[in-house]
Amino acid sequence: MSELTYPMARQRPFDPPDEVTHLRQQGAIHRLTYADGHQGWLVTGHAAARAVLAHDRFSARPEHMHPLIPLKRNQSGMPMAVPPGMFLRMDAPEHSRYRKLLTGQFTVRRMKLLTPRIAEITDEHLDAMAAAGGPLDLVQEFALPIPSLVICELLGVPYEDRAQFQDDSKALANLETGRADVDAAMGRIAAFLLDLVLRQREEPADDLISGLIETGELTDEELTTIAFLLLIAGHETTANMLGLGTYALLTNPGQLAALRDDPSVVDNGIEELLRYLSIIHLGPARTALEDIEIEGTLVKAGETVAVNVPAVNRDSSRFPDGDRLDVTRPTSGHISFGHGIHQCLGQQLARVEMRIALPALLRRFPGLRLAVTPEEVPMRTDAAAYGVHRLPVTW
Repeated sequence: MSELTYPMARQRPFDPPDEVTHLRQQGAIHRLTYADGHQGWLVTGHAAARAVLAHDRFSARPEHMHPLIPLKRNQSGMPMAVPPGMFLRMDAPEHSRYRKLLTGQFTVRRMKLLTPRIAEITDEHLDAMAAAGGPLDLVQEFALPIPSLVICELLGVPYEDRAQFQDDSKALANLETGRADVDAAMGRIAAFLLDLVLRQREEPADDLISGLIETGELTDEELTTIAFLLLIAGHETTANMLGLGTYALLTNPGQLAALRDDPSVVDNGIEELLRYLSIIHLGPARTALEDIEIEGTLVKAGETVAVNVPAVNRDSSRFPDGDRLDVTRPTSGHISFGHGIHQCLGQQLARVEMRIALPALLRRFPGLRLAVTPEEVPMRTDAAAYGVHRLPVTW
């Protein structure tokens, strides 16, 4: 029986746990003991990860899953039910129906229309930072509000209502949150979004929820669940990348200067930060519906396989010298947005936000620096998405 449990403890803020790095250097797939004692697998190799995530006989449905780590919210031992619209926890063909409808809303046209607005929002927050002066917390003043405001405008959510859903989404992301608090937070967000859906049925606008309503194919419950997924994912993940990305650059001045001073580096530099930092550090996981061979290893039906994204994105067979941040390296093929049918729908929006916000921050404040020692920056090791809780900076 395997004694390896899912490694979470980090020795350095930007690197995967040493145990993960060691495993990656030994091979692509390893036996793993899950929190409930299940003997499953851990993938640390790039090709193996893509094979698992693209395979149509690996399921994302929770009834097939085993918990990676002990969670207070899972004390009952029972998998959470999948509400209508929760497409992240569905397989084809159910998943395909929702995916097709949403792809029709995340259009190139909509992203292009949003681009000047994202630049405007960024400039407004940079102006506010300049007026306030340092030191300040970059997470609260910049990294969190920009993607929050953008996703609110995209969905048609009143931004003035953000305080409650931001607190609730933080509770949902915290791995220490208990079952009762998770249920309460989800209930508050769902009630808020259901009210929004009903109002948009009466008074549609040029936003994503109204666009989904216009298709006539979704119930109010489905619309509420989809809005919930997009609202949480739309500000949590990009906010963490902006905060952690800034922290990484502030401790690596040469890379910061390259990204700040050379516009031709920006697009590739953002991809490199996505690869190098890999904020999704807990899963994704899939369960085999039949016996499947991955990289010469037989995964038997019923066995759960977890993909360790930070390890996969540093696989030296795909990314030579991958443990080093290099914003000029050709960085394609990382799986920071996933792979296969569940690949992140909002990845282009996240890229646009980062390509605009991060260089603008560095140019506006060329003297930007940490206001504390690097060791004093509190890390989000207790959350589903890795990042920084706070980033005190000055200039």
